Amino acid sequence: MSVETQPRSVSQVQQYEQCPHRFYLQRVERVVPRPAAWSHHGTAFHSAAEAFELSDREMSVDEVVQIFSERYAEGINESLGREPNVDLWLSARRDGGSDIEARYVLGQQQTRRYVEWAAGEPSATYCTPDGRKAVELYFMVELGGVQVRGFIDQLVQDPDGSVRPRDWKTGTTKSRFQLEAYGVATRKAFGVEVNKADWYLAKDGRLSRPVSLAGVTEWTVGERFEAMDSAVKLGNFPARPGFACKFCDVSHACSMRN
Repeated sequence: MSVETQPRSVSQVQQYEQCPHRFYLQRVERVVPRPAAWSHHGTAFHSAAEAFELSDREMSVDEVVQIFSERYAEGINESLGREPNVDLWLSARRDGGSDIEARYVLGQQQTRRYVEWAAGEPSATYCTPDGRKAVELYFMVELGGVQVRGFIDQLVQDPDGSVRPRDWKTGTTKSRFQLEAYGVATRKAFGVEVNKADWYLAKDGRLSRPVSLAGVTEWTVGERFEAMDSAVKLGNFPARPGFACKFCDVSHACSMRN
């Protein structure tokens, strides 16, 4: 499926809005991105949290941490197979090798803290009408005339009967648009009331303050998907060099980087 006709996602919109040329390099030219330990850190934490929630929070701390450790090692080893020189990996504060080691330890700590936090946090995972527990829940809906797909980390059933999208974050970057899109998609896909959303902040071991979605409509979210989709179909991919180039995983193929 070509990039012009494929369904859109929150990550596509955000990548395009930050730098259309990065979108082009990664999704049209298919440039192989530089590895980054932080991506494996996030993926492994999500795998561990997902398994824990799907077990009805019955797995032990050690079992959940083991899932993180295994998934992290698998991801790192796969990336090392593609790029063994860790000096070429993306790293925010340290060299690639040190970053790999530090995030292994940090991720284990964050996973352990998640299980400990959950012991005192009574929220129940929403079950979809067909009986699925809403963890890493796939959706496909039409927003702004555009097919949009994605995975929601968790839908929580609130005491008032409404449903709350929750996104698990291992980093510092949070996207309100992501929560808004997930809220609208949840309403449309399952016909439930959605009034707010939140993040679980793994760095702090706690939930964020709730984000109100009361005034967020299908139109307000859909217009961003429609604008991005139209620009891609027109082949509009200008570069926007700046600070973000430092963290761009396809900058090695870009002649316009800052």
